[in-house]
Amino acid sequence: MRITPRKEEIEAVKALLEDPTFESADQMAKALLKEMGEILQMREWVALVHTWKDGSRGLNWAPFGNTAEAESFAKKLAIGGTGRLVKLYAPGVMLANVDGKKGWKGWCLHPECGHSPFTHSLASAARGACQIPTCPCDKFRK
Repeated sequence: MRITPRKEEIEAVKALLEDPTFESADQMAKALLKEMGEILQMREWVALVHTWKDGSRGLNWAPFGNTAEAESFAKKLAIGGTGRLVKLYAPGVMLANVDGKKGWKGWCLHPECGHSPFTHSLASAARGACQIPTCPCDKFRK
C-alpha cells in the first residue's frame, strides 16, 4: 500500500513529534499510532474483488491507495477467475459528518464545526449553513 502524505497529515504528526509534554517514548509512540489510525480512517481506498471461473466467490485484497496500484497488483496474480475494483469509503469521514473533524483541508472554517462540505446547504437563504442541527456554523469555505 502506497501512501502519499498530505499537508494536514504531516502537520498533525509533526505537532505530536514536537510536543514536549510526553514523558516517555512509549507515550509518544501510542499517540502517533492513534493519530495515524485516525488519519488513515479519513482516506478512501480501493479493494480488488475476485470471482472464480465457476462464479463462486473468490479472494479479496485491500487496501490499495488507488486504482493503478490495485490494477498493477491484479496483473501480477495468476490464479484465474475475474476481478473488479471496488471503492472503499472512509469510515472516519462518515463519522466526521456527524461528529466533525476540525483542521482538515476543505472542511468548514468555523471553529465549532468541521463537518464535510455536503452537510452545508446550497439553498438560498441558508446557503453555507451546516445542516447538522446541533452545529452553530453559518459559512463554509468552498
